[in-house]
Amino acid sequence: MQPITLPSNDPDDAALYHLAEQAGLRLKAQGHSLTLAESCTGGWLAKCVTDVAGSSGWFERGFVTYGNDAKNALLGVTTATLEAHGAVSGETVGEMAAGALQRGHAQVAVAVSGIAGPGGATPGKPVGTVWFAWQQRGKPSLCRRACFSGDRDAVRRQAVAAALQGLIALYDADGGH
Repeated sequence: MQPITLPSNDPDDAALYHLAEQAGLRLKAQGHSLTLAESCTGGWLAKCVTDVAGSSGWFERGFVTYGNDAKNALLGVTTATLEAHGAVSGETVGEMAAGALQRGHAQVAVAVSGIAGPGGATPGKPVGTVWFAWQQRGKPSLCRRACFSGDRDAVRRQAVAAALQGLIALYDADGGH
């Protein structure tokens, strides 16, 4: 068997690690734990979080719900929401975040759903459209839309970074309370 040659560490990976580490510091400082609900990022966000040593102290669980049936079965996203607004919408990510919180004990959830490309665009939702929701237990979700450029990998990487930046901003805005 030939040895496997891996590429050198991508500087973007170091940036994602730093964001995950900073998010973890804020969660840990508040004694909070995190749950994730991912679609277009396919577990990349959870991978970044679990790259941080000690993340088991603040990361509870993650859901990868790529298809609509999974969003419905695992997170309770309603068929009505999916039919009316689509998987890539503020309504859907809001229900994803709420569903992730309902299924565990974490104090905060992050949800991501988008169109990474190269196909999948619809009228009003071009490739690169990504919706995010951040929700603290007992509070309404904060939903935001972003439009990223680049290939599939670039869109997904930017989505992971934005999800972590939003989590950090949530804690910086009100101390995580």
